[in-house]
Order: sequence, then structure tokens, then C-alpha cells
Amino acid sequence: MDTKARIDHLIGLIRAEDGVSQAVADAIRAVPRHLFIPTVALATPSDGKPFVIDRDANPVGWWDAVYSPHPIVTQLDDGATDIRHGRGDYSSSASSPSTVADLLRLADIKPGHRVLEVGTGTGWTAALLSHLVGGHGEVTSIEVDAAVAEQAEKNLSGAGFQPRLLVGDGALGCADEAPYDRVHVTCGVRTVPYSWVEQTRPGGLIVTPYNPAFGDDHSLRLTVTPDGTAVGRIAGYAGYMLMRSQRFEQGRPARTPKEKHYPTTRVDPRTIGDVPAGATLAMATLTGLACHAGYDGEEYRTYLSDPGDPHSWAVATWRPGADEYEVFQVGERPLWEEVVDAYFRWVSWGSPHYSRYGITVRPEGQAIWLDRPDNVLNHQQA
Repeated sequence: MDTKARIDHLIGLIRAEDGVSQAVADAIRAVPRHLFIPTVALATPSDGKPFVIDRDANPVGWWDAVYSPHPIVTQLDDGATDIRHGRGDYSSSASSPSTVADLLRLADIKPGHRVLEVGTGTGWTAALLSHLVGGHGEVTSIEVDAAVAEQAEKNLSGAGFQPRLLVGDGALGCADEAPYDRVHVTCGVRTVPYSWVEQTRPGGLIVTPYNPAFGDDHSLRLTVTPDGTAVGRIAGYAGYMLMRSQRFEQGRPARTPKEKHYPTTRVDPRTIGDVPAGATLAMATLTGLACHAGYDGEEYRTYLSDPGDPHSWAVATWRPGADEYEVFQVGERPLWEEVVDAYFRWVSWGSPHYSRYGITVRPEGQAIWLDRPDNVLNHQQA
């Protein structure tokens, strides 16, 4: 299969999964993804085990993966672990093409726009943005990792694109090139930095992955108003790595025996760990906690942690045939009870869909609301 056929096949897959605008499809045709994928990388299918791809050792496998729907991880552990190892924390990638296309659709990039991209990564999205804005537009892209930025510059130059590239913390934006018509973000955030709002012209859009670290990650589309506020709704799903400045420490061992607690619960841990996105948004918003869950053999475990206190965490375990379930909790905060209460509050609201949630961003912080901006569920200080 030649490159054109592979690109057409990929666009067909995106159309079948999430849809793609004609402008974005044209950009994908003009900016081949393979120009931005390293010789050795890690393909991460959503329904299977990650696997190393090597263009020299297995060129057919490499091409098949590059023009598949898979995200391609290009860095592990902030560069501390060789990608060939295949295991580690993902720290940079070429995101799923369907997710890239969906965020570009939400951003509604027009020729002539001035765009700030937060998270250069491989440079593929910066190239797509450059194509979309055309000869009279401008793209500024910020990458926190100097090594990633250096490779992105080589990729972009080789593909014939020259956006303005900066190394720094994307949470600060780039005031020198403001105001922007669009801020397009390729890393997850738990809190939207107000600097992005300040640097966007009234009527401009901010499109970002919103990752409350509880269940699914989401796409968020905000419109900036003349009074310096940004407001918008959750728009869909968007799985991205957290912005490095918003990462949090994982749970640590208990410091003393008194910090350990062993309650039991009649609420199935799968009820909390495997629920619709509307429920996870409610639990994340009302508690501020992080959660990840899944099967470990026959057992299912739901892990909870407090991003503000690495010594406060809990795990609830489901086992076949059990009527009550063990909870192991570290710290004084009753994490499990808080999350269960939040889940049943969501049920009492009528189990609202994720699309009914929205966020308003002001200088003092962000408010998360349900249905209307005045129906605030939680206000988070800046």
C-alpha cells in the first residue's frame, strides 16, 4: 500500500470513529503522519497490549502502526527510559489521529488565524495547524521538554513547516505573540490556566483536554468573553497525558500504623470504577480526588488518591462471590465514603450525561457547573 492509500485509509477510519471536517481531512493529506514518527516507538492500541515498532527491523509493521488509529508513544519517563524497554510512564506521544482530528474540529481553525499550541510533542499537530491557518496565519507552539522540542523542530523542518517554536511551561502561554484567535492544547489539564484566557481575544476559542484524573478524559471548548471570562462545556472524550506542571504524586505508604484503616463496604467497587463519564465527572468535581480502576486477575480494584496529599489514599477490592468488600485506607480523610456519597448524589440528579457539565474560568479560579453557569458544583481557586 502506498502512502496516499494509507492516508486515505486513515481518514476513512477517523470518519468511521468520530468524523472529520473536510478542512482537517485535507490537512491530514497534506501533512503525512509518518514524517513525525521516530524509527523506534511504542504503539498503544486501546484494545490490546502496547508493542514496540521499529522501522528498520520491521518496516511493514511500522507503517501499519503509523497509519492505524493507535496513539504512538515516543518518550517514556521524561526520557529516562529507553522506548525499546516498552514499559514506563508515557511522557510524550503522537496522539490518536481521531482525537487529534476531533480537537482540530472543535477549534474551528480558519485561514489567517493566530494560534497558540500548548504541547508541541512530535510536531504533527503544529504542522496541521500551520496548514489550516495558511500563509497569512501564525502558529506559536510551546514544548516543556527541550529534547522533545529539538526533535519536533527537525520533524517540522523536514516536512516544510516553520511555526514559531518555544521551550517552556505552556501553562504560562506566550504573551509576546498575543492576542490569539485560538489556543489549542495537546496535554491534559485539571485546571485551565488563566493566562490562556488573558491571551485570547474576545470571541476566541480555547480547546483543551480536561483530565480530572478520575475516569475518562474529556475535551473542553471554551469561548472567551469581553469581560475576560472563558466559558464552555465538556464536548467529548480526549485522552492526553497530564501537563507536567499539573502532575501529582501517587499515594505513599502509611507513615504510622494509626494511619491505616480497614473498613468494609456493601457498595461494589466496580460501581465506582466502571461508570458513565457523567458519574466520574460528578465524583471528581465534588471530591477533588483521583481514581483509577481495573481487574487484576479475578479481582477488581478501585484506587482513590488525594492529589493534595500523597499520604491520603484508598483501595477497594471486589472478589467473586463476596457480599461485602474490603477497603484499605491510608490517612484520616474518608476517601471511599466521600466518593460513594458523590456517586449517589449524581444518581439523585437523574444521572446527567457528561455534555451537561461546563466550566467557567476567571482570574480567581475555575467553576465547574451542571446545565447552567450559575449552577456551580465546585469552585477551584487559582
